[in-house]
Amino acid sequence: MGRDKKHLSPVQTITFAFAAVTFCGALLLMLPFASRSGESASFIDALFTATSASCVTGLTVGDTYTLWSPFGQAVIIMLIQVGGIGIITLAMYFLSMLHAKIGMRNVFVLQEIMGTDSPAGLVKMTGFIAKGIFLQEFIGAVLLMPVLIPDFGVVRGILYSFFHSVSAFCNAGFDLMGYKGGTSLTAYSDNFYFNIIISLLITFGGIGFFVWLDLIKHKFKFEKLTLHSKIVVVTSLALTFGGALLFFILFYNSEAADGMTLYEKGIASLFQSVSARTAGFYTIDLAKIGGAAQMLMIALMLIGGSSVSTAGGIKTTTFAVILLFVRSIFRGKEDVECFGRRIEKGVIRTAIAVFVLYIGLALGAGIAISAIEGADIVACLFETFSAIATVGLSLSLTPTLSAVSKLIIIILMFLGRVGGITVLLSLSGKKNDSAYRYPAENITVG
Repeated sequence: MGRDKKHLSPVQTITFAFAAVTFCGALLLMLPFASRSGESASFIDALFTATSASCVTGLTVGDTYTLWSPFGQAVIIMLIQVGGIGIITLAMYFLSMLHAKIGMRNVFVLQEIMGTDSPAGLVKMTGFIAKGIFLQEFIGAVLLMPVLIPDFGVVRGILYSFFHSVSAFCNAGFDLMGYKGGTSLTAYSDNFYFNIIISLLITFGGIGFFVWLDLIKHKFKFEKLTLHSKIVVVTSLALTFGGALLFFILFYNSEAADGMTLYEKGIASLFQSVSARTAGFYTIDLAKIGGAAQMLMIALMLIGGSSVSTAGGIKTTTFAVILLFVRSIFRGKEDVECFGRRIEKGVIRTAIAVFVLYIGLALGAGIAISAIEGADIVACLFETFSAIATVGLSLSLTPTLSAVSKLIIIILMFLGRVGGITVLLSLSGKKNDSAYRYPAENITVG
């Protein structure tokens, strides 16, 4: 009698697929011709960069243009693309293009990624998503060319347009501006057109694939959208413009704002509000914006983008559900309600668990790195929240970290992209539903 075959669960498949892609990327980046110097990068630096790219984070051990050759940069952008779409989603798309047979097990994995209970139309939906992503990245690149071609020449301008379009749409935050001594997008802080194109790419990538489908299906009529889409749209708009206003107030008299006109401060505030929630680009010196503005950015990074998107963070829906839950308590209501619908208790429990997990991991890691490096705790927390939210913003601490601290950041980036709860489930292998319940007893809280 043969033994039953043990298969990986969907969450284990997702976790190990991302790990495999990251490890292969690290090996490619260790090749001598992947670095600009012609010398092999250390394993920890290659792994850090590969993790940051595949997890669409953007934290780096140094300037991307200066450190990596065109081959290394190509590896990075491919990792960003795979990480942004999702390795399983991308594989499904190409298999469907080749008319290959896609087993039910792979469909179940795709269900886990998409967060849906029904397998109906998933493969078709995957094709729509992939095509939509490539189309938007292409349009974004074309729109960036009028700015980048005059600055970098025709060939380099075209290549840079595609690189930064993919990096922005996938919310990765990698840039090649080191070619002319730039730092991220600071050279374009006063270019309204460039800021808007990058901001739109970041927003479209971070709003969520299901929201796209819903908006297109209902021709952008808000009242016909699903509850999920309504919450995403309202929360995203509130965070974008509310965050921009708060940042403008806190940043206005900072050292970073010296010499900037009111117009430039306004553009910078809007861009930082959009980018802070997952992209990792910046147009001003974040080390000089002041502690209050930095704490605001940490909060925006923690929230992140929306579910089933290229964005990270706890997600806009998680943030909204927690706020709605708190509101229901203050109002003395049993149910959590929004737009005439009731939110299930299981969703609320998951939202709280995700919030506590991310806060705990980022705080614990920040304290650990501060102790190891003897660095300022705010700078360390900025780095760890940026890592677990897969944002990529930095106060220039990452390149100075020791191998141990870099490993901590690597783990945070991986957990943030795959999902902390997903990783925990993959390790446990199965849910633990007890067949019995203990007696209830009240305790005093608050």
